[in-house]
Amino acid sequence: MYYIGIDLGGTNIAAGIVNEEHKIIKKMSVPTRASRPADEITADIASLCVSLAKETGLTLDDIEYIGIATPGSACAETGEIFYSCNLPYVNYNMAEKLSAMLGSEKRVYIENDANAAALAESVAGAAKGSRYSIMITLGTGVGGGIIIDDKIYSGFNFAGAELGHIVIEKNGRPCSCGRRGCWETYSSATGLVRTTREKLEECRKSGRETIMEEMIGGDLAKVSGRTAFAAKRKGDEAASEVVDEYIDYLVCGLVNIINIFQPNVLSIGGGISGEGDYLLNMLPEKVFAETYSRGDTPQCELKIAQLGNDAGIIGAAALGM
Repeated sequence: MYYIGIDLGGTNIAAGIVNEEHKIIKKMSVPTRASRPADEITADIASLCVSLAKETGLTLDDIEYIGIATPGSACAETGEIFYSCNLPYVNYNMAEKLSAMLGSEKRVYIENDANAAALAESVAGAAKGSRYSIMITLGTGVGGGIIIDDKIYSGFNFAGAELGHIVIEKNGRPCSCGRRGCWETYSSATGLVRTTREKLEECRKSGRETIMEEMIGGDLAKVSGRTAFAAKRKGDEAASEVVDEYIDYLVCGLVNIINIFQPNVLSIGGGISGEGDYLLNMLPEKVFAETYSRGDTPQCELKIAQLGNDAGIIGAAALGM
């Protein structure tokens, strides 16, 4: 059995042929060029599907179905992308369009990209073997995907699992969604960069020394999500304060999610997850001191997501299984 998984992003379209063991046997990608009309982007997806099959010695007849992971709100039942803020898809039936372009009745499945990544981790990654799992991504924002009884939960309107938009600081930082104090404004890489810059500005005003200043060469524009973590490893006190604050906000959101869903596994992906065990080891004591399930109650496992950039392809390819 072979399946094609498409990870449709604002910058690149990544595609892969995946076997029934959730292993990618061939990958290809092309630039999205997202400013183009929707049909032109879809035509590139169709070309990728044909090229992938050909490069692997297969035909489209050998492909069971095609799955697409897309940003935004997507209806798994109709194959329609309702809206995607970085792509020109509005009430666009991707399933029908792609099937027509391929000249076949090939089944096409559509799903939100964070949901597809969570599915991938549940079938082939950190949460493999668990029936209830959640994946969060700590990147530009905080994304999320929820798996209940081995199935994606996305709400009646397919816009669920926006976990980054739970409020953890009433009247806190403004968020792009229109609310204030959303989890992603503190726990995303963007939020961590902001906290780090604020600490650096505070140190400059007070004359306090921090090696973070040397690391960025005095240029706040060079602060990244790794700056404070790297400086903390070297014993920098100001950086430790930044990381401690970041962890406190991260823990607040994690506990909220665990208390609501009680998943077997909660996996953490995205850029910040690159800190690996250094990040992960800071979490359990604080998380499980606050979760509702205590005593002899089985606890959720916290893990670093395993599939990285392949999660979208693998999750998309698993949508019909």
